Amino acid sequence: MSKQEEFVLRTVEDRDVRFIRLWFTDVLGGLKSVAVVPAELEGAFSEGIGFDGSAVEGLSRVYEADMVLKPDPSTFSLLPWRGETEPTGRMFCDIHVPGGEPAKADPRNVLKRTLESAAKKGFTFYVHPEMEFYLFRSGNLDLGNGTLGAPVPVDTAGYFDHVNGGTANDFRRSAVTMLEAMGLSVEFSHHEAGPGQNEIDLRYADALTMADNIMTFRSVIKEVAIAQGVYASFMPKPLADHPGNGMHTHVSLFEGENNAFFEPGATYQLSKIGRQFIAGLLHHAAEITAVTNQFVNSYKRLWTGHEAPSYICWGHRNRSALVRVPQYNSGKSSSARVEYRGLDSSANPYLSYALLLAAGLKGIEEDYELPEEAEDNVWLLSDTERRAMGIRALPASLAEALEIMEGSDLVAETLGEEVFDFFLRNKRQEWDGYRAQVTPYELSKHFSSM
Repeated sequence: MSKQEEFVLRTVEDRDVRFIRLWFTDVLGGLKSVAVVPAELEGAFSEGIGFDGSAVEGLSRVYEADMVLKPDPSTFSLLPWRGETEPTGRMFCDIHVPGGEPAKADPRNVLKRTLESAAKKGFTFYVHPEMEFYLFRSGNLDLGNGTLGAPVPVDTAGYFDHVNGGTANDFRRSAVTMLEAMGLSVEFSHHEAGPGQNEIDLRYADALTMADNIMTFRSVIKEVAIAQGVYASFMPKPLADHPGNGMHTHVSLFEGENNAFFEPGATYQLSKIGRQFIAGLLHHAAEITAVTNQFVNSYKRLWTGHEAPSYICWGHRNRSALVRVPQYNSGKSSSARVEYRGLDSSANPYLSYALLLAAGLKGIEEDYELPEEAEDNVWLLSDTERRAMGIRALPASLAEALEIMEGSDLVAETLGEEVFDFFLRNKRQEWDGYRAQVTPYELSKHFSSM
């Protein structure tokens, strides 16, 4: 038994923990959970907990349903919202098949495989996400007559607004306190541009730790919302006339203690490796968009302005670009980084970070050439001007994104056959269901005029 496992068992006993929740995700990033009692924990570490993988989205087919959860003791934490009456812990799990091999369809394993590829090249991948979400007065939009109403935000505040006694202030304070109680470091929290919209930025960590942290973050936000009588949503575009929920992610590669993106004296202090990495992100951006923006609603965010990126280009301080090189903090080489602005807050972090890393590594391996920087507001350029500058558009719909993804060797190799096939099949079903709908917009536009 490892020292980490011994620590968990000792903590469970010392804190009189009654239940331990074992967390994992399905292919779409939905959080799954099974609870065990302390008496079963040692066996869970040594043998795992068996379950029916065919009942979970994308994990296995019926004829190979048996799967095993192996808890990762390094992820143990107590759940603050369970209190001291019945203390409850949680651990993230890796999924295995009988015989001990990692399950190829486990999103956590997909990211681990990609991180191992980076490690063989001497790189460690760090990420820092900016998590946006909306707070609404209720999660029930049923008007009682068979129709749905519009969600009502908890306030009408805007970017960086301070609302005395406002719900958002109390909410963020409670959320940050709970996140830090679970070991998640928070850098900033503030009101975002939309009414009821908030942002909390997590301090950078290696990509696997951060993917776990994002799943924890979403749970914490939902729990705090329930406790305060409001509803939290990570939906990419819940309000038509206001900004969507992005998950802008700052990324960097380290070689040991050295930031591989940093080069003193270079333009923006960005090294050749950093430039190649950006080139890889741009080259493969359209191919990975179906995963980083996995819902039909995601494309409402990407294509309705409000600083969401629509075109494949990069810039320094240009917030209309898909990839941005933030201002380097003088004297702090570790701060050199690249910001990818395409992700939305509902993306599966394991698969998304695996693809960002794979795309960047491909740029390094193949020595991709970085195109010219976009200095203008890309949204204000004409189509002719963008074509002349070699600026391509991101997919305009989930259907288009899936078509591009299907032809991508990089995405297929990174996700693996099982995840790749299931994701395409599931998302095509979503698109088919969406395009069959007759929307209120169509009725208001055409019903009485035809």
